[in-house]
Amino acid sequence: MLHDSLMNSGAQSPSPAADGGALSLGRRIRTLREERGVSLSELARRAGVGKATLSGLENGTRNPTLETLWAITRELGVPLATVIGPPALPGAPPSPDPVIHGAAVRGTLLQVFEDEDVTYELYRLTVRPGTPQVSPAHHEGVTEHVTVFAGTLSAGPAGAPLRAGPGEHISWRSDVPHVYAALGDQDVHASLLIRYPRR
Repeated sequence: MLHDSLMNSGAQSPSPAADGGALSLGRRIRTLREERGVSLSELARRAGVGKATLSGLENGTRNPTLETLWAITRELGVPLATVIGPPALPGAPPSPDPVIHGAAVRGTLLQVFEDEDVTYELYRLTVRPGTPQVSPAHHEGVTEHVTVFAGTLSAGPAGAPLRAGPGEHISWRSDVPHVYAALGDQDVHASLLIRYPRR
């Protein structure tokens, strides 16, 4: 399928999208799918992932790639944080914040903000040089906002990426396929704010 083939086209095998918690992640996906009255086969078809892949995710026996999670959450109409789990609450016992991985990107979910009609996710982002990160389109109206602290980043719509260096900010509509790439041989360190309008 499309999202599986994106990750399997390189020489390395894909890293799991989220650190730990495969079973709880799978339960969240199954619950959201069932709440929407969508069969496993139908969600797999819509998201462009294999039925066996989705079944394995829901049962906690497979770790998804970041691209697969994006495709599934897009079809479920929910922010990524809904399935990877929220960051630790202030004053709660210490627990690691959820970390996501892709071909080139490592993101730590720092905070989820809820407004009346919008959900925001704030990530600490590291983009490694080499392979670019290709992300599928999110649902309509989603935007991404990146502030770079170190390194030089090329990111944005796949056909017209933007460029930002230290202290610079870029943003774009991410309801189209988009990319992240570190330019040069230095890691990019940045913050990422994703804005999801409620559907």
